[in-house]
Amino acid sequence: MTNIQKVTVAGGGVLGSQIACQCAFKGKTVMVYDINDQAVRQAEERVKALRESYKHDLGITDEQFDAGLSNLSYTDDLARAAADADLVIEAIPEKPSIKHDFYASLAKVAPAKTIFASNSSTFVPSTFAGDTGRPEKFLNLHFANQIWLMNTAEVMGSPRTDPDVYREVVEFSKEIGMVPIELHKEQPGYVLNTLLMPFIKAGGYLWSNGIADPQTIDKTWMIAMGSPKGPFAVLDMVGLRTAYNITSERMGDDPQSKPFLDKMKAMIDQGRLGLESGQGFYHYPNPEYEDPDFLKS
Repeated sequence: MTNIQKVTVAGGGVLGSQIACQCAFKGKTVMVYDINDQAVRQAEERVKALRESYKHDLGITDEQFDAGLSNLSYTDDLARAAADADLVIEAIPEKPSIKHDFYASLAKVAPAKTIFASNSSTFVPSTFAGDTGRPEKFLNLHFANQIWLMNTAEVMGSPRTDPDVYREVVEFSKEIGMVPIELHKEQPGYVLNTLLMPFIKAGGYLWSNGIADPQTIDKTWMIAMGSPKGPFAVLDMVGLRTAYNITSERMGDDPQSKPFLDKMKAMIDQGRLGLESGQGFYHYPNPEYEDPDFLKS
């Protein structure tokens, strides 16, 4: 067993709340930190809303889920959140300025023992290592959405990450039910998003240029490749806000990507955020692509 028993998750959004829930469900003592009381309350509601997914997908009981909830606490006080943490997992927005400021603040209040890990989908550890005050105890730990099912944990260090810290985080990943994906060097997008982003970009190009609608694009991929989801179902699962931020960061200067970004932004402005809001390209909890007739002519 690792020494990582007390975990702080910074950022209680879609993925941050899932990370917190999974860690708590696997017996870790977890504190969720967010920037204000409203954000904290929203994080708590997101965690509680995972109950039916855990019961349906993992076959657990209410009592088992409640046991996980009992390991969770919440705060908007960063000093309190970090005070006794063995590991802080950062899951805040994919904006460099926000992350730089966060790590500079965290470094002032976290004890020397604390390992810092970023769940960033885009940025490599070297981007923020200098802000942490402990580059040897800093690395990336990236989870896929719906982590109780899509249970990969991509572990990526920088050249300054202590190998012993890296190994401990790999072992921690196993303790919380993940399959560790070990990267040997820094790579923006890790393994998963390096594969996923061209797929999403291609779907976005077809849609935003009027070549085919999202449902037709998804249907084509699902039938021809035997896949359970097409690119737009994946976008709904990831969440359009997250996908928009990642795409903006990685492809914002690409003129071919602008129409896609504009159309996603319009959906976000309408509150169509994907699975988390109940509507994106599909309607939830029973999305059209799961209907047996969806793939029929």
